[in-house]
Amino acid sequence: MGSKVIKVMIVDDHIMMREGIKKLLEFDKSIEVIEQASDGLECLEKIEGVKPDILLLDIDMPQMNGIEVLEKLKEQNNPVKVLVLTVHSEIEYLVKAIDIGASGYILKDSGSAELKNAIQCIMENNPYIQPSLIPALKSRLVVRDIDKEKLEALTKREMEILTQVASGMFNKEIANNLDISERTVKNHISNIFKKIDVSDRTQAAVFAIRNNLINLY
Repeated sequence: MGSKVIKVMIVDDHIMMREGIKKLLEFDKSIEVIEQASDGLECLEKIEGVKPDILLLDIDMPQMNGIEVLEKLKEQNNPVKVLVLTVHSEIEYLVKAIDIGASGYILKDSGSAELKNAIQCIMENNPYIQPSLIPALKSRLVVRDIDKEKLEALTKREMEILTQVASGMFNKEIANNLDISERTVKNHISNIFKKIDVSDRTQAAVFAIRNNLINLY
């Protein structure tokens, strides 16, 4: 990441929550809160003008909730990375948010260090799901139908790369592990995404979890 300051927009209907998060995030100067919104509609009105790197998004809000915001951002092909910050530990909310396109999901009772870590992970194109939620997520996802045809379409090398992508490795690390070029890794990932019908690394990770390709615990 170098010295690049991460630009964050906070969307939460409680002003004290927003101000508290702002102070925590800006403490070491690596993150700057460039905008705030109190509900989903205000978020959509403001986001185009400020273009944050990360959208820190609550779920329960008046007028338009966080799930609806996610759906709207997907419709608009907005490239912002979304980290859902919520009180909801129910797995249904997590699965829904990730399926729509959230890059991460973290609970409001998390510590500031974990929140910053989640933001850093997402900025590096790695999904972040609060570890305490992973067992429930696995239980929910493994009961879904195994994507047999998609898995069978993957070559042995593609399966190796998908597993490493889902484990949070960067292209350079994968290239070093497999003794191939980063360009080759990038080409493989593009083919993998097409074969398993996903558009980003977060969705690929969910696919891998759902099909027991990686063990998170």
